[in-house]
Amino acid sequence: MTSQVTKAVIPAAGLGTRFLPATKAIPKEMLPVVDRPAIQYVVEEAVNANLRDLLMVTGRNKTPLENHFDRVPALETALKQRGDDARLNAVRHASDLADVHYLRQGDPLGLGHAVLRAHQHVGDNSFAVLLGDDIIDDDGELLREMLEIHAKTGASVIAVQEVPEEQVSSYGVVAPSKVNGEFETANEGDAWPAVWVDALVEKPAPELAPSNYAIIGRYVLRPEVFEVLKRTAPGRGGEIQLTDALQELAARREDFGGVIAVIFRGRRYDTGNKLDYLKANIELAVAHPEIGEQVSEWIQEYVRTLPNTR
Repeated sequence: MTSQVTKAVIPAAGLGTRFLPATKAIPKEMLPVVDRPAIQYVVEEAVNANLRDLLMVTGRNKTPLENHFDRVPALETALKQRGDDARLNAVRHASDLADVHYLRQGDPLGLGHAVLRAHQHVGDNSFAVLLGDDIIDDDGELLREMLEIHAKTGASVIAVQEVPEEQVSSYGVVAPSKVNGEFETANEGDAWPAVWVDALVEKPAPELAPSNYAIIGRYVLRPEVFEVLKRTAPGRGGEIQLTDALQELAARREDFGGVIAVIFRGRRYDTGNKLDYLKANIELAVAHPEIGEQVSEWIQEYVRTLPNTR
C-alpha cells in the first residue's frame, strides 16, 4: 500500500428518483447548477485537490456524463467560427479537466458495491471517493486537508458535518473516540478539527444515534477497504453499505489504520435534495462573477414582495 493518493472514484449510478420526472431522461448529475452540470463541480473539486485520474462508476442512461467530458469537434468549430471564445473555452474546459474513466456498476447494490467495483482501477493504493451529487463549495480545500491527514497518519479519512438531531436518520453517523471525556483529536491546529472514530452507524433512529456528526460525501480510503467490502453482507435496504465496512476499519485501528473524521463547517449542497439543489443554484448564482450582482438585486427585490407569513 502507498499513502500517496493520485486517483479518485466518483459513484454516479443513482436513478435520481427524487427529481422525477426531470431525471426520466437526464441523469441527476447533469442537472444544471447555474451554468454547468452538478457533476462538473465535483470533478473540478477533485482537480483542485490535485486528483486528475478519475473513475466514474455509472449505470444505465448515464452516457450524457461521458458526452459532457468528451470533446465535441463540431460544436467547438462552430463556436470558433463565430468568434465566441468565452463559450469555446468553457466547452473545452470541461473536456480538459482530468483523465476521466467510466465503469458500469451493474447490479445496483449500494455505495459499498460501487466502491468495490473500482478495485481494479485503483489497485493497492489509497484513493479518494467523491459522491457525484454532493457539491462542496470550497475550491477543494476540504479534500486537500483530508489527503494531508491521510498522508500524516495513514488512516482512512471521512468528512462529517453537524446536522439537526431530527435529520440523523438520513445519514451514516459517527461515534467519535474519547479520551478522558474529550474527543481524541487527530490534527491540532489544522483548518478543521479532526477526531478519531470509534464506530459508525448507518441511518440510526435519532434516539439511538451516537452523535449528530453525519457522514457527507467525501472519503479518503486505504485499499484494505476492498478486502472488507468483499465480505460485507448487505445491510440496511439490502445494499452493501460503505458505512459497515468503515465500521470494521475503525474497530481494527492496529490492522487497518483506523478512521478519522474531519468536521466540515463550510457550504455543502446535496443536489439530490430539491431544497438543497435550489439553494445551490441561488447561492452560487449570487457568487457568480458575471450575474451575481443582478441576481442579488433581484433576490432583494423579490423578498420585499413576499407576503409576511409570521
